[in-house]
Amino acid sequence: MFVQRNIRLFLVESRIKKEVPQCLPKFFSTDQIRRQRPIFVAATKQHVGKTSTSLALLSGLQKRFDKVGFIKPVGQQHVPVQSASGEQIRVDKDVCLMREKFKLNHIDYGDMSPVIIPRGYSKRYIDGKITHQDQLDKIVNSFKNVDEASDVVLFEGTGHCAVGSIVGVNNAQVAALLGADVVLVANGGLGSSFDELELNRIICQHYGVRIAGVVLNKVIPEKCEQTKKYMSKVLKQTWGVPLLGCIPDRPFLGCPALMDLEAIFKTKLINGEKHRLRHYNVSDINLVTTSLTVFLENLRNKPSRTMYVCHVTRDDLILGFMAEYQRRQALEPGSFEAALIICGRQGKYTMCDEVKDMITGLGCAPVMLVEHSTHQSMQMIHDYTPKFNVDDDHRVATAIDHYEPYIDFDELLRRTQSSNSSFNEPGAITFEDLKQI
Repeated sequence: MFVQRNIRLFLVESRIKKEVPQCLPKFFSTDQIRRQRPIFVAATKQHVGKTSTSLALLSGLQKRFDKVGFIKPVGQQHVPVQSASGEQIRVDKDVCLMREKFKLNHIDYGDMSPVIIPRGYSKRYIDGKITHQDQLDKIVNSFKNVDEASDVVLFEGTGHCAVGSIVGVNNAQVAALLGADVVLVANGGLGSSFDELELNRIICQHYGVRIAGVVLNKVIPEKCEQTKKYMSKVLKQTWGVPLLGCIPDRPFLGCPALMDLEAIFKTKLINGEKHRLRHYNVSDINLVTTSLTVFLENLRNKPSRTMYVCHVTRDDLILGFMAEYQRRQALEPGSFEAALIICGRQGKYTMCDEVKDMITGLGCAPVMLVEHSTHQSMQMIHDYTPKFNVDDDHRVATAIDHYEPYIDFDELLRRTQSSNSSFNEPGAITFEDLKQI
């Protein structure tokens, strides 16, 4: 393992110095080159399940290696944490999720998120206030530290392969710099999915990055076998790259929790805080503009876990929701799981103090007051793509349990230990020959 790490670091240092080593030092044998390379997860675009795939990969790798490292080389959305030295630093939110979920205590937060790109970062880079070399040094030093403490390192990229190009550290560049093999993640389908994959493959090929394979996500369950058959065939014929996973859609993972809505609307529940992690299906959200009688009928006939949206001026609906909650609690405690989103544009509509007092004394029924119109609120909810949160253990565990069984880890590790090219270029080794290695 020590020799394998020396090989990796030798190659990384050669790349950062913009040198291409003609040969490895004499004490590195050909057999030792067949090492476990780092794995870099990249996507074709936003919201295709890159973090879900990374969660499943990290879970599976922990079952096959003693110590698995994780790095998000370039991050955007960041949170404050405390480093091993006691210093408060900011890291990408996915780093916090991975370290806490998988107990990655053998590596420091400071090495897991070397480059953060907050608002205004690109302008400072273009103005020369941030140097390209400084970014590369941070990434390489982080990799050295994590690699030294781990048996295999998993990287999670940011968005598609070209994200970060404006500051010279796009996903393909970073993967090439660190000698990592890329797993490309795309949404399910055939034509459009392959088109998106091809655009990202070209970027990887431009930087000389090996592609370990492809994971298709959110595939329509009824079309999963068909999609798997034809996507596997076209990837083999055109790229010589395997389909590592074809994962059927799991709608629950796209259902926002009340905690997510707090983030969207920049507010807090005014009641029912203990239900912040309760999830609701966006397709079942009801905008209530009917009479109180019809609303009460819906409360009793629709699924218990339904989210309702009404205007702040509809005191009758608000009081009706509260009364139905109390009635259901008396009959069967815990059976009423509906939530109420009360809308009113800031500065134009307000909730009277008397009604607010009645809501806060209601008990545990989740109620949220937002300063947007009902139309804006509905649109914001429908446009939102839920992201993983370190506090939402149920969603995280569901994603891992759903994704992991569909990923071919044997093929992934075989690919990331092979010394041959991933591309079917003229004169290159064929995919069939590659399978025999």
